Amino acid sequence: MTGALSSLVVLAGGGTGGHVFPAQALAGELSGRGCRLALVTDRRGAGIGGAIPGLEVHRVRAGPLAGTRGVKRLLGGANLAIGTVQARRLLARLQPQAVVGFGGYASVPTMLAASFAGLPTAIHEQNALLGRANRILAARVDRIATSFRDSEGLPAAAEAKVRWTGMPVRAAVANARATPYPRIDRDGPYHILILGGSQGATVFADVMPRAVGLMPARLRGRLRLAQQCRPEDLDATRRAYAEIGVAADLSTFFDDAVERLASGHLLVARAGASTVAEVTAIGRPAILVPYPYAVDDHQSANAHALDEVGAAWFMPEGAFTAEALTARLESLFDLPETLEKAAACAYAAGRPAAAARLADVVCELLPNGQSGAGAGAARKEAA
Repeated sequence: MTGALSSLVVLAGGGTGGHVFPAQALAGELSGRGCRLALVTDRRGAGIGGAIPGLEVHRVRAGPLAGTRGVKRLLGGANLAIGTVQARRLLARLQPQAVVGFGGYASVPTMLAASFAGLPTAIHEQNALLGRANRILAARVDRIATSFRDSEGLPAAAEAKVRWTGMPVRAAVANARATPYPRIDRDGPYHILILGGSQGATVFADVMPRAVGLMPARLRGRLRLAQQCRPEDLDATRRAYAEIGVAADLSTFFDDAVERLASGHLLVARAGASTVAEVTAIGRPAILVPYPYAVDDHQSANAHALDEVGAAWFMPEGAFTAEALTARLESLFDLPETLEKAAACAYAAGRPAAAARLADVVCELLPNGQSGAGAGAARKEAA
């Protein structure tokens, strides 16, 4: 894409993996198209640059406003104002051709500064419900890229600038899409992976062993479990499985989580943006239990979106009891074709060329950038 050659694109964001992974994926795609890249983040995201070779990293002040009160809200507002001034000076020096934000309060100062300067701008939303930072920015930017076909919280007047790109995933996840759903043999094992987000989830440590203990022996003996646990829950969870005679592979972190997901029959997990994207990228059925204290309950929106297309089963944490989970697991294992159908629905919901499509959106904003836009995404989607 000759229009993108030597163009400087600034990425704005930081914080959680849901914001970082798509930024990394876009950086790799744009770099391959000849763009120069810079990242503007706050103190939490300063380490991101090491994961993206050749990326210039700059820091500005930022602070949360949502969910804060009193002095904390005042400090957040002050940091936002200071960060916006810092970002305006930085952008004036860098002279980028486009600025792309990935949500979270770390992105707001830079995106506001880019808007004030009249620079071409885009934001990417990872969740099915537009986050508060992106809601602030949506009316100001030129493009809004979404991970879900139908996203809540979009401004009424924004339809013309919305592009459904999907959620970019890590290369290992994208490569695992070629792994077929594992065959379910009569009387063979059922492989279940239980993940609780970056720090695990105590609710899974509490409920999962009790649910397995309630299952009939004919099914319980077929289970092969791999479960992520919080460090403080690890010993108790191990004892709980030992008491019911079930061997479970427990860890605070799985280095091979992608391989385990690809080789598994079912995932039980939270419904963060990265998890949902990986489920659909690889094509695996899931029981999703959204984190109930997430800002604006956006994980429930993510879980609903997958439930509606037949790729997952949404279980609110309040209804996620041992008895309810046992009933759900028994119904799935007694009718394995239900799992196979859900896997196919998850696969169909995937957007494997999300990074290329997001890069196409950015290249629309660059000088002569529309030349050839979409070709990369079309080739990768076909693959």
